[in-house]
Amino acid sequence: MGASEENSALFPIFVLTLMALPLVPYTIVNLFGAFKKKAAKINCQCSVCISNFSTYSNLTLVLLWVVMAVLVYYIKQISTEVQIFEPFSILGLEYGASDSEIKKAYRRLSIQYHPDKNPDPEAHSYFVEFISKAYQALTDPISRENFEKYGHPDGRQGLQMGIALPQFLLNIDGASEGILLLGIVGVCIILPLTVSVIYLSRSSKYTGNYVMHSTLAAYYHLMKPSLAPSKVMDVFIKASEFMDIPVHRSDEEPLQRLFVLVRSELNLDLKNIRQEQAKFWKQHPALVKTELLLQTQLTRETAALSPTLQRDFRHVLELAPRLLEELMKMAVIPRPPVGHGWLRPAIGVVELSQSIVQAVPLSARKAAGASSEGYAPFLQLPHFSEAVVKKIARKKVRTFQDFRDMTPDERADLLTQVAGFSNGESHDVEMVLEMMPSVTIDITCETEGEEGIQEGDIVTMHAWVTLNRGSGLIRALPHCPYFPFDKEENFWLMLADSFSNDVWLSQKVSFMDEATSIIAVSKTIQESKEGSGASAREINVAVKEAIEKVKNGSRLVMGKFQAPAEGNYNLSSFCLCDSWIGCDAKSNIKLKVMKRSRAGTRGGFAADETPAMEDGIEEDEEEEEEDFDDYESEYSEDEEDTKETKSKGAVANGTAHNKGNSSGSDESGSEAD
Repeated sequence: MGASEENSALFPIFVLTLMALPLVPYTIVNLFGAFKKKAAKINCQCSVCISNFSTYSNLTLVLLWVVMAVLVYYIKQISTEVQIFEPFSILGLEYGASDSEIKKAYRRLSIQYHPDKNPDPEAHSYFVEFISKAYQALTDPISRENFEKYGHPDGRQGLQMGIALPQFLLNIDGASEGILLLGIVGVCIILPLTVSVIYLSRSSKYTGNYVMHSTLAAYYHLMKPSLAPSKVMDVFIKASEFMDIPVHRSDEEPLQRLFVLVRSELNLDLKNIRQEQAKFWKQHPALVKTELLLQTQLTRETAALSPTLQRDFRHVLELAPRLLEELMKMAVIPRPPVGHGWLRPAIGVVELSQSIVQAVPLSARKAAGASSEGYAPFLQLPHFSEAVVKKIARKKVRTFQDFRDMTPDERADLLTQVAGFSNGESHDVEMVLEMMPSVTIDITCETEGEEGIQEGDIVTMHAWVTLNRGSGLIRALPHCPYFPFDKEENFWLMLADSFSNDVWLSQKVSFMDEATSIIAVSKTIQESKEGSGASAREINVAVKEAIEKVKNGSRLVMGKFQAPAEGNYNLSSFCLCDSWIGCDAKSNIKLKVMKRSRAGTRGGFAADETPAMEDGIEEDEEEEEEDFDDYESEYSEDEEDTKETKSKGAVANGTAHNKGNSSGSDESGSEAD
């Protein structure tokens, strides 16, 4: 019976151990992160974000610790400490007492605990289990000899082991062996086998980014070079993950109400509204549900969601970031025959991502009045609405960049006196503006070890992308109170030809992990310098300089592409943020590709053949531009024509230095030194 009780006490200890193994280190990591200054400031600290901050993870952590405390208390109550059998101590005698003293002590305890004298069952148990055994151990010669030699009256004791199972499994007469066998088979064989089968069946359907292979296939085939940003939504909702969302009959009425609320954002033809509505509802029910839920996010009509739709709504938004990332990859993936991606749909994907994260309608991005970017960037600021934007526009603040260029005092006066903001609301706006990133690009394209670029050469692009914030932070989470999950900032750097809609190079850039960036840039700079024959000292200096740039908020992006046919190319470098609206950067870069000589050697440039573009080439590019006007984004800023670029100065071959940070104003490169 005692062994059974000891085994039953092991089970809660076993459970407590399993809980403590992950919970203790997770708690330590959380506490360590909470005390770090940067971790405390990584989230937006405005009143809107703080009021929407989810504490479910912290509450779960506290609840688990409460459960552990209850288990500790329970174990303390039910567990009996293993007592070492000490006959002299039980009888209240000193070690080495005589036989007469042993007998006197036994008689004294018998009067107190003997069943004939004390009817208490516990007294009876104590008398039989301890007093009688202690007396026998000290009066029997063999038992006393064993006790003196081995510390136990029965002689040398073997190792005792318990089973960490609850007591009810150990006290089933004749059936405990079968139950234990079934438990062992179930836990050790059936459960791992079932988990393995489920994992393998699911993993075969998913990529490393937890996106279905069927989704990637659909995105690849549905992506078109002329896909307008307003049509990107139609491709995005075709994901298999969205098609698997169940649609119940009880969802019909709530979806009808959502349709009425977001109908203006569905791009329906108002002239044939009845036919358009009928056509919309004839789509696959999962597509209808997904699009309405996404439009609910964009229009901030989440209060109209029913409890069942709330669960699906969160599921759709949870899937959105990684699906948009894969959709972006399908837009920029090299396609035959020239092996370039497509710029227009890529911009549309990024704009859709920005709108979903910031909960801004796509219609708000259309050009309005003097602003080519619409009023969408203003809507990501706390307490802003379309009415507020119209009020401040009367004071000639018509673009978001104009608003950012104002001093804090000027903005505070504008918001309090014109928009009617309180001091606290004005302070919230200032805090968000300090969190918004400002990006600059320094990019060069060259053929390593050679002068100039000839057709067919492997050209290497070096781009330093630098991020600055008014708050001084480098890594931070964006202000997005309407997005129910933590969203990291990601930037897409693209080297593209705006007129031909070709993306030559593309790469995702993240500022969240400084340590990984330092390792990558150190390896890259070291390999580059070693390849050019630099000395060890020069390599160390270059690596230290690169590491310092990374710590100051820069990231090195490298890529290679094959030089096209002979000609002059007017390229643009885009750095697009997937979380903020109006924080994109763009610069122009002119690339001159020379005809390869027959001998394959390179000579000096002729007097009329310099790396920079000649003025006479501009007229030809103006004619090319007219052929590609249909590739302009209907939400993004229109690309500058070649005449405007020429008036701002030419850029040296393959080199551009961007000084701007907003997609609302074009930036031109300066001449290379």
